Amino acid sequence: MTDWETRAATAGDIEALMEVRAAAMRADLERLGRYDEHRVRQRLRDQFEPAHTLVVEADGALAGCVALRPAEDGHWLEHFYLAPHAQGRGIGTAVLTALLDTADRDGRRVRLNVLRGSPARRLYERHGFVLEREDAVDVFLVREPRPRYGWFGGESGARKGRGAAS
Repeated sequence: MTDWETRAATAGDIEALMEVRAAAMRADLERLGRYDEHRVRQRLRDQFEPAHTLVVEADGALAGCVALRPAEDGHWLEHFYLAPHAQGRGIGTAVLTALLDTADRDGRRVRLNVLRGSPARRLYERHGFVLEREDAVDVFLVREPRPRYGWFGGESGARKGRGAAS
């Protein structure tokens, strides 16, 4: 089992999170012929908003991050990166489930974009995201809030958990 938790990001997290982003995105960006050592880090630095970002830790170590930025018609799920050592262990699924549970409780739509051909798209589609549009590089997905009914409609947005290790 893998222990994981999230905590609020701070401005001091940026350097470590830029390295996680570079490692997590390298294969997809290289496949698209768009990997640039400086740019992959700078994009996170330019868009990093600690107030909307959670740091993911697994087994006591930095594992990644995710941002849920408020928008006029819902939220944008952004900067969801897991370090290679944390991938395939159920952490991403657990974190995404907790975030979507919160959005469902709030009745908020969630949008995101993912690189064309990224295996992450399958994760999002399994969680109810559908194609909104696409361009030469990105696929834009949207998920409408799901109503919560009955006994299972209570609090479920835990930010700490255990997942099956692969």
